[in-house]
Amino acid sequence: MASRQLSQQEIDEVFQNTQGRPADRAGSKRATLFDFRRPDRIAKSQLRAIHQLHDNFVRNLVSSLSAYLRSYLIVNLVSVEQLSYSEFLECLPSPTCIASLGLKPYDGNAVLELNSSLIFPILEILLGGDGKLQFSAQREITEIEQVLLDGLLRLILRDLHEAWTLVTPIDFTIENIETEPQFLQILAPSEAVVAVAIEIRIGDSIGMMNIAMPSIIIKMMRQKFDQQWTLRKSASTDQEQSRVLNLIRYSDLASEVLLAGPQLLLRDLMNLEEGDVLSLEFPAARPLDLLLNGQTRYLGEIVNAGRRTAFRITERVSEPAA
Repeated sequence: MASRQLSQQEIDEVFQNTQGRPADRAGSKRATLFDFRRPDRIAKSQLRAIHQLHDNFVRNLVSSLSAYLRSYLIVNLVSVEQLSYSEFLECLPSPTCIASLGLKPYDGNAVLELNSSLIFPILEILLGGDGKLQFSAQREITEIEQVLLDGLLRLILRDLHEAWTLVTPIDFTIENIETEPQFLQILAPSEAVVAVAIEIRIGDSIGMMNIAMPSIIIKMMRQKFDQQWTLRKSASTDQEQSRVLNLIRYSDLASEVLLAGPQLLLRDLMNLEEGDVLSLEFPAARPLDLLLNGQTRYLGEIVNAGRRTAFRITERVSEPAA
């Protein structure tokens, strides 16, 4: 998309105009008119949620397009940013394939644009080619070619609908297709939009797919975004716990039964002989500790299990012993 970074010269001019200038001078009193018709920008947290939503959309689109075109392709999410509608249109090539999208049940329209560098390789594949030919000619698509692209556009909108269903159901429908961006004046030039740039690579051909949705509509969904990502965070935690449990379910644990006794001098230990009796000062009714990986987890007693010695658990220790 278009870069809005200031040049070094512009930055220097700003500092020169502000340094050493009293606040009461006329040059320092600069006011910018506020247009109340232009909606406020959406929050950065919501913008990150939209980025994650379209990241899921891109992953699904790779599978759908590969199966539909029967060709290997790469799809990458490049950026998600806020622009005015006029800035968005200025970033688009001419001619191109740009569609106006309905957003039922919401009032308003979105925009979906596919570069010509993508359209013609896709058309070649749909007509039986391999899509490897290089198309340098820049021309408008014909009505017949628009009909051929109808299935592709509907597939894209289907995946877009499924991605947005996580937040709110939106029925994306094609209302109009144009070849020149300036002809699609469905929004006011100053109206803010959320622009999504997606790069698609088919063979040696690389092009962009751009989506723009009115910020005012997305702003209306803020509560739904908050609810969805709160639920998703909780669900993700449960899934993560289940995944970790499955990973450690078959792990080996070192277990030992500890009969704690008094301290013993090393010289007395070295003088022990066969037949000596060592008093542990351990009550016979006191349960023994079962340690797992060095942590006390259970209490119990030694019992016989047939011809083997076993340990019967009588109590579970809630917190490991320090």
